[in-house]
Amino acid sequence: MNQSAQSPQGQAFRARHMLLKRMADVVCLPSSRVNAFERAMTADLLVDMLREAEVEDRVRVARRLANLTEIPASLARLLLRDRLEVAEALLVNSATLSDPDLLDCVRMASLEHRLLIAQRRGVSEVVCDVLIEFGEPAVIEALLRNEMARLSNAGLEAIVALTRGDGRLAPAMMRRPELRPSHAYVLFWWVDSDTRRTILQRFAVSREVLQDAVGDIFSVAAGERWQDPLSRKALQFIERRQRNRAAIEKSPFDSLEAAVAAAQSGMTREVAEEISYLSGLKPMTGAKIFTDRGGEPLAILCKATGLPKAAVRALWRGLRRVEIDATGAINPDLERVLIIYDMIAVDRAQTVLRYWNWSLSSALTPALLQAIRDGDEGGAGEYSIPQRSAMLALSKEFRS
Repeated sequence: MNQSAQSPQGQAFRARHMLLKRMADVVCLPSSRVNAFERAMTADLLVDMLREAEVEDRVRVARRLANLTEIPASLARLLLRDRLEVAEALLVNSATLSDPDLLDCVRMASLEHRLLIAQRRGVSEVVCDVLIEFGEPAVIEALLRNEMARLSNAGLEAIVALTRGDGRLAPAMMRRPELRPSHAYVLFWWVDSDTRRTILQRFAVSREVLQDAVGDIFSVAAGERWQDPLSRKALQFIERRQRNRAAIEKSPFDSLEAAVAAAQSGMTREVAEEISYLSGLKPMTGAKIFTDRGGEPLAILCKATGLPKAAVRALWRGLRRVEIDATGAINPDLERVLIIYDMIAVDRAQTVLRYWNWSLSSALTPALLQAIRDGDEGGAGEYSIPQRSAMLALSKEFRS
């Protein structure tokens, strides 16, 4: 027999291993064999020993406890805050960890611990929200890919805001069943062209059911002279007509077509505002459309307002964008935008346009508003105070 095993130190370590195992066995006994106070007393002793025990011993105890339906809170929190190889035994194998225990681990442990929690089955909304607060792309991507994780509306809004700084999150975000149009149409402004097309295909819905349901209310609201702002705003979203007929009376242009024709020779701030008003949009929505780098919103604007495809080219030209490349072929970006025009129906394009107009003015939470502002601060200085407050989303590229 090995001499070291016979030494007092060797015997002590052997006794420690045996003691830890037996105490873990007692904690794991069914309630018919051990009462709650005995279990709690044993757990307290076990916690005290584990603080000084070797990593291997802590891993063995964690594995032993992983199958318990209810792990004593003091033990769970000690082991979940431990090194990754110790906590992993519980985070991967224990299906019954409580939200308080997981939240303690989220706040007190490492990114690697949070990544394991994000991959657990059935992560609750509360735990997801706290994980999202850390803003760690790897953890958030794991949450988005976890079909069993439950994301709250606030959590989704926080992730939408974070996607502006990390494009990898957007494709995973698009697969979430909790995603709503209000999230998707904000996400639209900074994702790539493929994701934009997916958003339009998935969320550009018809308003026909709503229009049929409330068709008789328009005359009632008109009889009240549209004095109720709540019903007026909702009915403006639902109605079939996109153009603002009343704006013609105040406009220097005879029609929306005339304003687009004027823009063709060079878009100015004044013409951009007139096109917005005539299209039934707030100036800030029009500004966001005209300064968008991808150009797809131009197709949505033209289709929603009944303008022909040639109007897309006219606006493209007026914004001084390249129409034809060096080989004489159509610019791929313009071609992609024209395909969007052909792809989307008028009613669905109106839904998108009205969501933008609605959300950019009053439907956004502070987190989403800040995400939009983050990319647009540089262009605000050249505007008056009223224009700055109106044109929330102006970008640096807008040319006066």
